[in-house]
Amino acid sequence: MDNQPQLVVVKVGSNVLTKDDGSPDRQRMASLAKQIVFLKEKGIQVVLVSSGAVAFARNKIKFDDKTESVVQKQILASVGQIDIVQSYKELFQQAGQQIAQIVVTPQDFLSRRHYLNIKDCLQGLLNHNIIPIINENDAVAVTELMFTDNDELASMTAAMIDADTLILLTNVDGIYQGHPDDPDSRLIERISRKTSGVSRYISTTKSAFGRGGMRSKMKMAKKAAYLGIHVYIANGNRDDVLLDFYNRRLKATYFEPESSKPNPKKWVAHSDNYTKGEVIVNDGARVALHAEDAASLLPVGVVGITGNFSKGDIVRIKDENGEKLGLGKAEYGSRKAAERVGMSKQKPIIHYNYLYLFKYHNL
Repeated sequence: MDNQPQLVVVKVGSNVLTKDDGSPDRQRMASLAKQIVFLKEKGIQVVLVSSGAVAFARNKIKFDDKTESVVQKQILASVGQIDIVQSYKELFQQAGQQIAQIVVTPQDFLSRRHYLNIKDCLQGLLNHNIIPIINENDAVAVTELMFTDNDELASMTAAMIDADTLILLTNVDGIYQGHPDDPDSRLIERISRKTSGVSRYISTTKSAFGRGGMRSKMKMAKKAAYLGIHVYIANGNRDDVLLDFYNRRLKATYFEPESSKPNPKKWVAHSDNYTKGEVIVNDGARVALHAEDAASLLPVGVVGITGNFSKGDIVRIKDENGEKLGLGKAEYGSRKAAERVGMSKQKPIIHYNYLYLFKYHNL
């Protein structure tokens, strides 16, 4: 990026914070804390999204065979969360920096009001020179209520606070044309909207200690880049990775941002898992939505409504072939929407400011 970043979200994966045996890598944590404080001293605000709580408790608790795996994870997460935050507190304190902890669930992002409350809290912490450390509330989150992984949480956070940069730290330098361990495999250094065919290089395997694989990272990176955020997938196990970022010599896969989008659109973009219904549109509306000039979705282009939704709920937009086109916030409920299907001279069912189209997802 050409200008110095002002507000950066750094996401650290479990595979960065744990050693090969699964125990916490406190040395790596100490190094990252120092580097984050360095960025702060250079005038860059930083929000840290950190995985790794489970690893901090893994070797401390013995379970019997009767304990369900979900309950095991909840116990490990709730015990480990204390340890990991305590470690961060000590490390940042040594560098003269105060931290705060925020634990969230996807439900906190579902309501626009809750979403803005979290945004205000984060903004307040940053304004008071405190580094927020965010993690999913794993102790209460169960499978159907979880973020896909902390890459999704980091992307949502970056969009929420209008960050200009998102750095996803993992255990490889980025996305390769082939397996990262293959010496002939080349790092893909730059991905733009015009880049195609990257998906075929990505293995579907996930890391040993984390939930998210590279496919998830790329999906979230593309979404954030579409919303106008500079995104890097980089190797958090490299010494001085954040100093290299500051000095513009970071070895990474960089996702080129498109023009910045208004905050309500950023909120809608991350609401795919929380839709309450569907709006089915005809070809005319499909073309209008994808035209260069901004367009809201009007009832005249709608051919059907499914689900039971209220004003303010997120709905999915599909065409008549069932292809998903995007997401939007309903301007009125499903009953009123169904009454207005195909009618002209009506208020938009989805206003352009609350409309997000899946244009950037087929690399």
